[in-house]
Amino acid sequence: MPTRILALVGSLRSGSHNRQLAEAAVTHAPVGVEVQIFEGLAELPFYNQDIDTPGNVPAADALRAAAGAADALLLCAPEYNGAMPALLKNAIDWLSRPYGQGAISGKPVGVIGAAHGQYGGVWAQDDARKVAGIAGGAVVEGIKLAVPFSGDRFDATHAAKDQEIAESMPRILTALADVCLTDA
Repeated sequence: MPTRILALVGSLRSGSHNRQLAEAAVTHAPVGVEVQIFEGLAELPFYNQDIDTPGNVPAADALRAAAGAADALLLCAPEYNGAMPALLKNAIDWLSRPYGQGAISGKPVGVIGAAHGQYGGVWAQDDARKVAGIAGGAVVEGIKLAVPFSGDRFDATHAAKDQEIAESMPRILTALADVCLTDA
């Protein structure tokens, strides 16, 4: 059975470079690893415990089911104003509940990202690691990919065709899968 990794993309933009990173993960997944991109983050309302009951928020139920079925999570974090976007934080919030038993609890989490700036969104990625860890995820600190100047790199060529991404993505996914196998 392959290691199943669920990718959460923190951008809704149709040409999102972080979406392209997630698509590159699907394309370059090594043998024995399967990557699925979760498609419903736009439908999630902001987390509110008053509405958090099974069946009340179908998008949250779908996210939790997908994360629960996955062996690991791959967060693709863009950087908005020096931090991770609310979309990704909100998804982590939904996955963290009920606290200590949420779909992220104990789940290996890798964080990667691309940004237009010279540092490739490292602040947003650091935020995502911190929040995922506090939410109960088992953040794999050694998994890092910060793609700077993504507009220059990916506007003309999809991330899956970028040589650096094509070479690094299988290593990243293998490292995340190895953590899953070690924890099994």
